[in-house]
Amino acid sequence: MASRVRWIDFDCADPYKVAGFWAEVTGMRQHPDDKPGDDECALLSGTDEIEGGMLFQRVPEGKTVKNRVHLDLQPTDRTRDEEIERLLGLGASLVGDHRNPDGTGWAILADPEGNEFCVERSVAERSA
Repeated sequence: MASRVRWIDFDCADPYKVAGFWAEVTGMRQHPDDKPGDDECALLSGTDEIEGGMLFQRVPEGKTVKNRVHLDLQPTDRTRDEEIERLLGLGASLVGDHRNPDGTGWAILADPEGNEFCVERSVAERSA
């Protein structure tokens, strides 16, 4: 037997704002009952919360150290560099740039509350 990952949880100060950012990043659907000021907001990976997705929970303390777990994103319909520019436009910040002149590598970004994530090359870029 095994367990499946139902929710990926994020601690944050403003669950609605951070969930909105990640909805734009992933294309996941925000839970229809969520509203500004809620202590918890969810992004749904399927038709309902039974399937899970991403969960954003209000906590009183701010982020102070590097994440112990982070997401690696791979663009599906654009290049790595185009996706990095899109995410920066949504409010992400560039934390570390590990892109190489030959096109390999990745970049470390942070969401509006400082949670780090990586953006790697698309499948098309890896195949080229």
